[in-house]
Amino acid sequence: MVTVAYDPHFEKTLRKIKDVQLKDRVKQQILKIIGDPAVGKPMRYCRKQTREVYIPPFRLSYFYDRDADTIVFLALYHKDEQ
Repeated sequence: MVTVAYDPHFEKTLRKIKDVQLKDRVKQQILKIIGDPAVGKPMRYCRKQTREVYIPPFRLSYFYDRDADTIVFLALYHKDEQ
């Protein structure tokens, strides 16, 4: 069973979202990631070992540790603010 953790910055960002449809899309993607952690695009360079899923116009960044079977959701940010 996968253990899920949330970064405090991610939780704060998620709480600030007022758009119900966007919140539902984020929740659907989180469930999809929990079901298959390798679904996201692997990042390179300084973001190595993290993955991202695109939720227009945002990106959901997370870290998956295979050995500990843990997913940590790191950030939800706008595509242009990378």
